[in-house]
Amino acid sequence: MGNTINAASSNSEKHVLPKRMGGGPMDLGDPDDRSLRKVEKDVLVLNLVRERVHKEKCASEAKFLDKCGGDAGFLLGFKCRKERDELMRCSEKWFHDEGLRNECTEEYLKRRSYHRRTGKPGHLYSEEVESS
Repeated sequence: MGNTINAASSNSEKHVLPKRMGGGPMDLGDPDDRSLRKVEKDVLVLNLVRERVHKEKCASEAKFLDKCGGDAGFLLGFKCRKERDELMRCSEKWFHDEGLRNECTEEYLKRRSYHRRTGKPGHLYSEEVESS
């Protein structure tokens, strides 16, 4: 497949990627693997945290900043300091919450497992769960 190289000196196949990152039903990796790479932990999970914080936990603060920004236009940085500071305080509180981070990690692992099992993008996992 895509992650193998035929060795010229021997008849055995050598894998470019670690075994856990290849294989599986769609050759996208083991769907039951629960280990996280650094980029997944530091970027992708935190993106889920940020998304949930702005949509659920600090929605009212984000709404006030959006309204202020719409009214202020280019002067957003000067006129909306209070709203920005309130959103930052709320966001910082939730970014350091281990419970929320663990929930987002589990959600990411479910999406990744779904992608590896079906080949469909992970964001469709949430839509399928809601529709069933």
